[in-house]
Amino acid sequence: MKEKKSFINRIYRDKDIKKIDAKINQFGVSKKFSTEYFMNFRLYSSLLVFVIIFIFVDYGALISPIVTVIWYWLVGYSMIDKPLKKRERKLDSEAYYYFEVLTLALESGRNLENAIKMACKYIDSEISSEFKETLKQVNFGKSLTEALSLMSLRIPSLTVNNIILNMEQSNLFGNSIIETMYNQLDFLKDKQIMDIKSEINKIPNKISIFSVIFFIPLILLIILGPVLIDFLAG
Repeated sequence: MKEKKSFINRIYRDKDIKKIDAKINQFGVSKKFSTEYFMNFRLYSSLLVFVIIFIFVDYGALISPIVTVIWYWLVGYSMIDKPLKKRERKLDSEAYYYFEVLTLALESGRNLENAIKMACKYIDSEISSEFKETLKQVNFGKSLTEALSLMSLRIPSLTVNNIILNMEQSNLFGNSIIETMYNQLDFLKDKQIMDIKSEINKIPNKISIFSVIFFIPLILLIILGPVLIDFLAG
């Protein structure tokens, strides 16, 4: 008997659904909605926006398609892209401390699985929650390498995924995991320093934009105010 397709499978291409599904999966254990819910919400809310503007706004026939396209994009940005970017930054900021504790556990003679357990025991963070989910999958019968591979699909950070990949390879081929982790810690430290420098370098640009928007119009108003008053009075 042929399986009945859901509504989104009938109106969206499979590759579009898989693309959205992969993104939503990157919310990991903190995922709050399904792919089907998101795609239905975006579609129906966009149709509602189109109908309301088309009926109740002057020149709605011209404006409604433009506003609907903008709304369609904003839903995706506000529900997926922006939160994922925030999650990526959070995971990057948590990574150094978590992997430092994990490396110290490895140095004490523990294997990788037990080192992950110890790090999760003493650290309560988003990245720790993902490793706890990985350990849960191991308890359900998956190999550690397979569970780590699945974990990488739940992580939007390329930096963290690179470390997970190195952990997978070390666990699979028996390479020196401690040396690998120290190399990754050095990379994380350098990346944090570069990120801080990048934020510092952005400050002058932000100040310049703020000045253009607020201070320059105010100064012009102070300078030209008396002239405008005289002109209007004359």
